[in-house]
Amino acid sequence: MAEANETTSHRAGFVALLGAPNAGKSTLLNRLLGEKLAIVTAKPQTTRSRILGIWSRPDAQLLLLDTPGLHESSKLLNTALNEVVGEAVDACDVALLLVDRREGWGDVHQGLLNRLAKAGKPCIVVGTKADLGRKPEVAWPPQEAALAAAVMDVSARTGEGVEELALQVVSRLPVSPPLYPEDQLTDRSLRFLAGELVRESAMECLGQELPYQMAVDVIEFDESRPDLTTIRANLLVARNSQKRIVVGKGGEMIRRIGTQARPSIERLVGGKIHLALFVKEDPKWLKNRSRIEALGYH
Repeated sequence: MAEANETTSHRAGFVALLGAPNAGKSTLLNRLLGEKLAIVTAKPQTTRSRILGIWSRPDAQLLLLDTPGLHESSKLLNTALNEVVGEAVDACDVALLLVDRREGWGDVHQGLLNRLAKAGKPCIVVGTKADLGRKPEVAWPPQEAALAAAVMDVSARTGEGVEELALQVVSRLPVSPPLYPEDQLTDRSLRFLAGELVRESAMECLGQELPYQMAVDVIEFDESRPDLTTIRANLLVARNSQKRIVVGKGGEMIRRIGTQARPSIERLVGGKIHLALFVKEDPKWLKNRSRIEALGYH
């Protein structure tokens, strides 16, 4: 009987992390999971796909959907990423609408809040980067957040407010047994996650514009040896001039990207890796919907 009561009190469901670019969605996901699952850089629009993080607690299982930052653009890649956001809105049981407290409320937040309210989805407005303070002219909490179920502040960097946020989310999830095995962290493959860690390193090593026109295509992920995982990946660029930048003088830049990515990938796979990176000119990848989806950006 005690087991039955425990089952009926357990909650589980999908929690969408939504907001504008660089609002701190991936950082919050990683903090909640206690693991680095989503890549994080200081540059906006780092996230290019829906990442599912599975957080199994004694009282609940939160299926956290990290999403790309919603923004206006007619480019094919950005259109595909905005569709990912829409799918997360439709699929979620609870939404977290993240707002950078330093920047305040904007049209993106209002549009998402209106859509969630229309769909009847509980929404918690989360003021992020609370440890950094806010500009005096930024009103907080915003009056426009009146439709939200709650408004909270967190700092994913320090952990401030994160457990309180989790309790608010759990209370709004449907009663349900776990939907995934309790030892599973994500539905993404190690192959995909390794490629994302390479892309994170490239974004940190390269300049401001080039990373947004670059992709990572993992062409080999061989785990046949118990002591070594072999990974080969192409860094795709649109033009030959970009290829020269990514390779660098005497191959210096591509070696730097690989050196920086290697420790994170070894932590991911739990052992030594052989990482071989190449730069390939592929001017059509940004203009081909099938190619974008094959790279995992969906």
